[in-house]
Amino acid sequence: MDSEGRSPHRIAMTPAARRVRDAAARLFYARGIHAVGVDLIAAEAGVTKKTIYDRFGSKDQLVVEYLADRDERWRAFLAERLADAGPDPRARVLAVFAASARWAGEHSGRGCSMVNAHVEVGDPAHPAHAVIAGQKQWMLDCFRRLGEGLGAPDAERLARSLMLLHEGALATHGLEVFPGALELAAAQAALLLDAHTASR
Repeated sequence: MDSEGRSPHRIAMTPAARRVRDAAARLFYARGIHAVGVDLIAAEAGVTKKTIYDRFGSKDQLVVEYLADRDERWRAFLAERLADAGPDPRARVLAVFAASARWAGEHSGRGCSMVNAHVEVGDPAHPAHAVIAGQKQWMLDCFRRLGEGLGAPDAERLARSLMLLHEGALATHGLEVFPGALELAAAQAALLLDAHTASR
């Protein structure tokens, strides 16, 4: 669901559809959405083009499924890290940055898939736009909830500041501007949290 409350249309996943989606995900992330055609996806997945159109209807819907699946896996991954962090609000905020650093090392060598996709499908009318916008809104909401747990006097401002640190670090990591971007962002987040705690 995006910031305007729109939910993307999803399809039921058969084994063949899952193979197609997973092949498309690898190709879209590595090469870009526009650079990858349905012929290549079909060859990678070991299916015919007809199978892809029968299951998904269009390449656009395949992009939706790729991004939505990645978002779902990230949310589950983060939920586990937040559970491991325990009840301490400060530790939970910093766990988001630690989770992102680990996820980036394992799954995101080319940066944030949502940001990368937005460069190619920035049109709000594109069916994948709701997935991209919704994922970023969800992250902001996550930071807001964590900020409220800290008892921050202005949880919204804190959430936006943490979001800027997080997203800037993801972009810096993806562009390989310098190493350790997410770790540095976590250190800056810790200073920000300390400042907010001191101001209460």
